[in-house]
Amino acid sequence: MPALVLRDDKNGLTTLTLNRPDKLNALNVEMFVELRGHIDQIAQQTDRVGLVVVRGAGKAFSAGNDLGGIAAGQRPPKVNYQSETVERLATLPQPVISAVHGVCYTGALELALAGDLIFAAESARFADTHARWALTPIWGMSQRLPRRIGTYKAREMMFTCRPYSGAEALAMGLTNMCVPDAVFEPELQSLAATILANSWFSHRGNKRLLLETDGMPLEAGLAHEVYRHPGVGPDMQERIAAFTNKSRRA
Repeated sequence: MPALVLRDDKNGLTTLTLNRPDKLNALNVEMFVELRGHIDQIAQQTDRVGLVVVRGAGKAFSAGNDLGGIAAGQRPPKVNYQSETVERLATLPQPVISAVHGVCYTGALELALAGDLIFAAESARFADTHARWALTPIWGMSQRLPRRIGTYKAREMMFTCRPYSGAEALAMGLTNMCVPDAVFEPELQSLAATILANSWFSHRGNKRLLLETDGMPLEAGLAHEVYRHPGVGPDMQERIAAFTNKSRRA
């Protein structure tokens, strides 16, 4: 049986691909178990992984939680296993890009929202359909969605259950970028290369500061930054020397 989450490593970039293309990558328990295993490994590999991309195989990012699995009474290994997995993705030391093409509905949107950046193709379709199935979110939708797009736009998405295009998602701040499908792959690789070229130490430090100060009053956040920042990276001198040498040659 093929893996439900594929991992590919190249030049500091780790790509995790949801791999149930025949089911539009619907999220079932087995997929979450595999995803958790990869996330836990990556968290310990900061020396060789500088950036993580989460994406879907085939025609879509993911159609969301597997309703067939819900109907069949599928049980996770422990209570709140899926929500814990999404949280572990969100709190990885490394930056995470959710790369979305095709549908990204409900549970899949909750997974995508765990990314630091959401990179979308014009073909992307985002929706929260919990209310269509008489469900309420437990993987983070009620918290991460309004923090990203504002509470009243989040209410609109949650109450209407309608899909939003990649362009609409960009306009309301749900995605960071939206590109034509024809250039989705090269633009994604260009973004990854830009991030990886900068200090991985700084990326981890900046992300940690952002996570630790989220929701703090400004004064407390400023004090946290001053007294709890991680300092300078081991690559600082090398980077400054390279810049200085380049300036001298100019």
